[in-house]
Parts: sequence; structure tokens; C-alpha cells
Amino acid sequence: MASTFSSSSSTLSPAFSINNNKLLASCPSQISFFRSSKNFVPPKIKLFVSTRTRIHASIGTTTRITSNAEVEQTSRSTKPRILVSEKLGEAGLKLLRSFGEVDCSYDLSPDQLCTKISQCDALIVRSGTKVSRAVFEASKGRLKVVGRAGVGIDNVDLQAATEFGCLVVNAPTANTIAAAEHGIALLASMARNVAQADASIKSGKWLRNKYVGVSLVGKTLAVMGFGKVGSEVARRAKGLGMNVIAHDPYAPADRARAAGVELVSFDKAISTAHFISLHMPLTPTTSKIFNDATFSKMKPGVRIINVARGGVIDEDALVRALDKGVVAQAALDVFAKEPPPSDSKLVQHENVTVTPHLGASTKEAQEGVAVEIAEAVVGALKGELSATAVNAPMVPAEVLSELAPYVLLAEKLGRLGVQLVAGGRGIKNVKVVYRSARDPDDLDTRLLRAMITKGIIEPISSSFVNLVNADFTAKQRGLRISEERVVVDSSQVQPIDSIQVQISNVDSRFASGLSEDGNITIEGRVKYGIPHLTQVGSFSVDVSLEGNVILCRQVDQPGMIGKVGNILAERNVNVSFMSVGRTVKRNEAIMAIGVDEKPDKDALKQIGEVPAIQEFVFLEL
Repeated sequence: MASTFSSSSSTLSPAFSINNNKLLASCPSQISFFRSSKNFVPPKIKLFVSTRTRIHASIGTTTRITSNAEVEQTSRSTKPRILVSEKLGEAGLKLLRSFGEVDCSYDLSPDQLCTKISQCDALIVRSGTKVSRAVFEASKGRLKVVGRAGVGIDNVDLQAATEFGCLVVNAPTANTIAAAEHGIALLASMARNVAQADASIKSGKWLRNKYVGVSLVGKTLAVMGFGKVGSEVARRAKGLGMNVIAHDPYAPADRARAAGVELVSFDKAISTAHFISLHMPLTPTTSKIFNDATFSKMKPGVRIINVARGGVIDEDALVRALDKGVVAQAALDVFAKEPPPSDSKLVQHENVTVTPHLGASTKEAQEGVAVEIAEAVVGALKGELSATAVNAPMVPAEVLSELAPYVLLAEKLGRLGVQLVAGGRGIKNVKVVYRSARDPDDLDTRLLRAMITKGIIEPISSSFVNLVNADFTAKQRGLRISEERVVVDSSQVQPIDSIQVQISNVDSRFASGLSEDGNITIEGRVKYGIPHLTQVGSFSVDVSLEGNVILCRQVDQPGMIGKVGNILAERNVNVSFMSVGRTVKRNEAIMAIGVDEKPDKDALKQIGEVPAIQEFVFLEL
């Protein structure tokens, strides 16, 4: 099974210019010398912060992983600055303050927000703050994450966020029950005219006959949007004895059946229901989806509940439907404009029950949302992928954990590959081959593709690439990445046996890096949790990718390891791994050397002057 990502704009041109004669080889054999790494614990993968020439980095520090896994940190600023533009629970604020500098500035105008944002690494909003393209432009690349304290993200420009490499996270679980409970509360209170009867009694009246309600038992409820909140509303409505149907083009039918709910078409849902509860996001497709035409298809006397987004209803059309009696009642917690005008005909209508966006307003939900969004934002600032990211692939936590060492391998293979490319035609086509014993459909490679893209683009451009904007950045630069999944006979314990990166239609700085089909080809595996380079061109090697790498094509003869090792030792350059792969004894071989430090120019010159060395290249990771 293969998947392809492609585009047709400008191409990538590395700033390198060395070309050598092509070398073809086959049937490799190898010998390896390496420092034991079985007890090495790989560092936590950083996915969202630019690494440039470093392997890892996080906000406020620049980090380099040394050979003995010690972390050296150089302070770039004190703490990340987090702007909270709407009220947040104290538990969440406490968590944020333990990690960064928190600026709680409420009721900011758009201009004030744009002014502040250039000094902020993170922004936390609720539904009242519009995070537009202008905000991302004003941040000048500093803004790394926007946290939406709640579910809906229609107030955040996701396209702009993605283009600027800013992660957007939300808090979709903490207020689910609260929103569902409020939906049921509106449903029941509307059916029994609770709000109107309460107001009547408080005005001195006693109108029992006027406020006769309708029963819920045996009535059909259409849940429009069978996500987290919608499914919880359905469960509770079933408990009230209602017949529940639902419409959601993305909901799994088996999950609906398990809840005793039938998934139906949009038209069938609205035409057969006595009550309609809205739980859909506001998108260009759903904007004003409930309009004159929609209301005309409904059962006369239908009752509508909306605890989702006000914009999904054409409010003027709803007033007309209420006046005609097509819609008997409406219970609304959300509006197209919040707060709505005081003279709104919809709000003042006698058959409408309204609340001021209280869906998530329970003490428990408010604290839960605050903690959930704070944890997501802090995690993102640390470079971790949030399970609630909305503009990045939704990769389950267990998959993230399993793929962690392969994420590092993927980025390093990308960095190695691009450094093997000589200047000239630029990089247009990259093929990635994943070998695994698992079924191709069970292998989620989106994260790995993003990190290969990051490894290829960042060393040769000023772009900052992360999981959020990897595909977009590749498309903008004309980089076409295709993927192939190959099933191999190996253990299924590990998700991936090997990752191979092929760069086609380019010249190489290191001729031995070309495979028989003329592509720059490098391959790697994870051993003991550590990324290893296992193939260069047609040669097999075995070198840890903990530091930098020197590749040498040499005459296969005694003493070569010692000669190169002595040159490096004289410059106090520590060798971590050394591997020699050859095709025929006493013919030619590839020596791959892992080094902790970068050799100076004189050391590299000396290596190149060793008579038996035909070509070499230093690759910086």
C-alpha cells in the first residue's frame, strides 16, 4: 500500500556542491565496532519546536544531546510567556504559573491582542477571543501554541495557525458531561415551560392552563452531531424513555448502534423528530444550515435545542418558523453574536428559552477545562504532541509512545539525506519506504513523514517545520513525498523494521550514497531504543546516530580504521561508533564513523589525504 503527497511549486536547493563518480556495489558484508548503548534511555521526543542544527530544543533553552546522554542547556530567555485572554479556573492558572510567566489580560481589543502577542509563546482563549490571521502575523513566529479552553475552535483561524507552524489545542473532554447535562436541562425545561411559568408566578400570576407541557416519553429526539456531547445527550435521552436517532456523516455506525441509536440522513432526522438537539461544529458547511428551507421540512410543532454554536441557525428564519408555529419552541444557549442584542426578536420571543452560553458552566467543568487546556499548552511548549491537537494528525498516546524512537530516526534520516545532495537541480522527489511485519493499514506514518520533511527542509532553509505545518511547507516548496509500506517477515513486537529514504533526480556529494537505480539511498533502524544508520547507497553499515557521522569510501585494506581513528584522536574528537561495510574482500568498503564532536577543517583535510580513502563526507546532525 502506498500513499503520496505531492505539489508543484518551487523546489528545494541545498547549499552544497560536490560531485563524485558513481559507484555501484552489491552483496555487502560488514564489520562493526561500537560503544554499548543497551542501557541508554532515549530523550523525550520534541515535536513542535524548531531544532535547526540541534537535535532537540524547547522554549527558553537550546539543548544538545551529548554522547553520554547529558543535556547541556543554554538559557535563551527566562520562562515562556503565556497570555490568558479570558477567565480560566485557578487550578489551570496554577499549573501554567509553575511553568511560565502568565499574563491574564481580559477583554482585549483586536489591536491590543496583536500588540501583546509578539511577546508571547502561548495564548489561551475561550469562545470570546477571535484569533485571526492578523494575530499570527503579529506574533512574528514566536507564538507556538493556541489553547482553546473548550471544544469549539471556530474562533481560531486554523489555516493561518498551520501556515505559521502554531499548534492549536482544545479541551474536548472536561466539559462534555456539563454540556450534555445542560442540553437535557433545556430539553426538559422547554417541554414543561419551566422558565415561562417561573417568570409568570414571579410577576404575580397563576396560569396553570397556559403552561401545559408535553411529555418526553415515546417522543423521537434527533441528535444532530453524534460526537462526545451528542452521544452523551443521546444516552441520557434514552434514559428518559425517548426514541433517539442521529445524523453525523463522520460517526461510526457501530458506536451509534452500541448506544441504541440509529444513524439516519439529515433530511430523515429533521423530518421525523419531535425534538431536535444540535451538537455540530460551526464550519462553512454548517453555517446557517437550519434556515427557511430546513424548517419547512420539519414536523409541525417540532422543538429545537441548541447548546453547540449559534451560527448553525439562521436566527431570522427561526423567528419566522416560531411565528408560523412550524417550530413550537426553542431552547438556546448559544447565539450567532454573543451577547445577542437586547432587542433581539429571538431572545424576546415568548416561546424561546435562553441561557447565556452556560453549557460548560459548572464548577467541576470549569476547573476540569482549565486543567486540561493548561496541561495541553504546557506539553506543547515542552515540545510534546498533545492528544487534543486540532491542526495536527490525531495520533493516539499509545502510538506516540511506541513511535518515539522512530520519530528521532525519521528526522535524522531526513537530515542525512539532504546533506548528501549536491547543489544544482534541487530536491523534488523523496520516497520513504517503511518495512514492517504489521499490516500496512495498522501502520500510522503521518508523524514519521512529518519528521522526515522537517529533517530535509530545515537544514537548507529558514523555515521552521513541525508536525503542524510539515505537509503545507513541503507543498509550498515543491517537495513531493511518496510513501510505501512493505510487509516483511519479522517480529511484530516492533512497529517498524526499517525506514528507507530515497532522493531521486539529484547529484550526490558522496557517490557511494547512490544506489544502483541512481537515487541517494539511506536506511535506518532502531536498536536498543537508539536510531542507527544501516545502509548508505548499496553498502550496509551499522552506526549509531547519537552524534555526527563521517562516511568514507576506501580501499579495503588493513589499518584504515586505525589511521582515521588516530587523526580524530589527535584532535580530541571522540569516536562513538565505527562500522565498515564492503561488497568484495580487499576491494572497496564504506567506513561509517560516529563522532561526538565536529572535527576541525585540518582533521577533515587529513582524512581526505589518506591515500586509500577515495571520497568522504562529514554529516552534521
